[in-house]
Amino acid sequence: MADLDPVFQIQRIYLKEASLEQPNSPAILLEQEQTTVDIQLSVEATPVADGVYEVCVTATVHTKIKDRTVFLVEGKQAGIFEVRNVPEDQMGPIMGIACPQIIYPYLRGNVADLVTRAGFPPVHLTEINFQGMYEQQMAAAAAAPAVTQ
Repeated sequence: MADLDPVFQIQRIYLKEASLEQPNSPAILLEQEQTTVDIQLSVEATPVADGVYEVCVTATVHTKIKDRTVFLVEGKQAGIFEVRNVPEDQMGPIMGIACPQIIYPYLRGNVADLVTRAGFPPVHLTEINFQGMYEQQMAAAAAAPAVTQ
């Protein structure tokens, strides 16, 4: 009977991808105007083996002065999770809420570190309500018209 017990284990957390661009340096570094910051966040889950999934949380931070880029940072933090014997209706919340909540603090630290190492004040990504984000995505998917083939 123990083989049917639910299993949820973190196999590994890792930085899958990181990039930094400063296309207008050094001239833009001398600008005195206020920068604007745009932050985009996404979550994706992919099966990699039977009962094993990779979940990635990606953050893109784009800072500008007027229409010129100061810096653009993208970080993709990933985790490998073993999930077995879990009812199908619970898999979405596990992949869209539980796993990203585990991964996100690592992503926040890596983005702040990368920005600081580039010579800028750190960008601290705010806390994210992954449950609310997941529920919005589910509501949007339910409201979208069905595509027929």
